[in-house]
Amino acid sequence: MTDANLHPLDAMLALAPRAPGMYDGHTHASYWNMVGPYGGATAALLLHSILQHPKCLGEPVALTVNFAGPVAAGPYRIEATPVRTNRSTQHWTVTLLQEDEQGETQVTTTATAVTAVRRETFSIDDVPLPHMPTPESCERFDTTGAMEWLQRYDMRVVTGAIPQAWDDSAHEPVSQLWVRDNPPRALDFPALAALCDVFFPRVWLRRARRVPAGTVSLTIYFHADSAQLAAQGEKHLLGQADAQAFRNGFFDQSAQIWDSAGQLLATSHQTVYYKE
Repeated sequence: MTDANLHPLDAMLALAPRAPGMYDGHTHASYWNMVGPYGGATAALLLHSILQHPKCLGEPVALTVNFAGPVAAGPYRIEATPVRTNRSTQHWTVTLLQEDEQGETQVTTTATAVTAVRRETFSIDDVPLPHMPTPESCERFDTTGAMEWLQRYDMRVVTGAIPQAWDDSAHEPVSQLWVRDNPPRALDFPALAALCDVFFPRVWLRRARRVPAGTVSLTIYFHADSAQLAAQGEKHLLGQADAQAFRNGFFDQSAQIWDSAGQLLATSHQTVYYKE
């Protein structure tokens, strides 16, 4: 199948195995942000490299991605290593590397992850599901002229949209929205990882000031198994994001993603750099 026939996410995730746990890839314009791929796409890519490993055990439980530097347009190499495998859990390190203009190899992104074999046991969601109108009754967020990665999502913002006026007025840093891939695509773990980072920086909403901002570290906890993701299919997901503190150039952002039936699929937390 050619790149033109692939969903943009699958084209972005394309990797050529060099050896077990070593892959060659190339950045994809469809998920471009201001100076490189948007963070959710990079998180999805690193998780995908683990899931492609012939020794991968189980399914994702946790993923932490640290963005050491921008990923430049062009080729890259990913190294995914299972550092310890237990009876039902497996621990991973992942590194994304690129050559700089001088031909020296630089680390742009690092990650750790845990995969596991889940067993049926006591299960309950303790985070209340927000009361929301249906996605069909919500207006689609207009991404005309926006950055390329925003074109990859169908967003229906219910509350906490980007401010209409950048006037330094104070707002609650909470957003709630319906979201799915554009064009629609069946949900899987890489897609879910990317969706955990679709929320614009909380500092923009809190201050109504469009300051430079970028994720430094992103952690995602997966609460669903592949059967739950398959049941979701191409339907809209419900997302919510909030912040706890803004201080001296960094703020945190917590987020939750529910499926269309109201089950909590993933939660995430990230630290974001910002400046005046």
